[in-house]
Amino acid sequence: MKNLLLNKNDILLKKMQLISYKENEQICLVGPVKLPVKQDNFEATFQWYTWLKLDEPISTKEEVLNYILSANLQESQQSSVLVYGDFENDEEALIRMHSICHTGDIFGSQRCDCGYQLHESMKMIVEHGCGAIFYLANHEGRGIGLFSKSLAYLLQEEGYDTVEANHALGFEDDTRSYEEAIKVLETLRNKPVTLITNNPKKLEALKHHGLLADKHIPLWGGLTETNRYYLETKIKKAGHIPEKQLF
Repeated sequence: MKNLLLNKNDILLKKMQLISYKENEQICLVGPVKLPVKQDNFEATFQWYTWLKLDEPISTKEEVLNYILSANLQESQQSSVLVYGDFENDEEALIRMHSICHTGDIFGSQRCDCGYQLHESMKMIVEHGCGAIFYLANHEGRGIGLFSKSLAYLLQEEGYDTVEANHALGFEDDTRSYEEAIKVLETLRNKPVTLITNNPKKLEALKHHGLLADKHIPLWGGLTETNRYYLETKIKKAGHIPEKQLF
């Protein structure tokens, strides 16, 4: 039994990194894990990482394995990264900071274009040959959470737009933070990246928090009659640059 435990630690500890984050805070990054993906006609093998922000002082990776037993991680979600190609060394890499969308990414909801953007970003990165998708688990509903998002959807069904619904519930329009994701990005790569986004304001905000990026690539598509108003609102109120053929 002792040898089995030693083997377990040998396997896990070499795939774990402790990253200094803010004062007295750390992030544990785990990976890579080989992750073959198939979506319709699209197939690719990514390297998958996930990370956990530690809520108490931890000095060793062995302590992390004990910490997770009582941390109730099943009650929350953790963020992760899909990496493709030689992400550390390639001179050019695409990245997408993708906010989790339970309804769009999982159920294929047509109230937004999130699922479309996630899957198209994966294809773009594979075609480019190098890149990463940061899947940010605490970003649901622009940071208000899944339950609150369902309330916002009820308001939207009565004529509120995305921004108005969040405000009516007492939330800011956008409370998402990218600091953890940027810290993980810095661990995986120290060269500039190109961001996949339709929002130049998002690029500027990320650069303000330390993102090494000097340009972005827009990603429009997935327009339906049920998400047209949502996309128009992002252009009018969030600063997204419209694609000429979209509307």
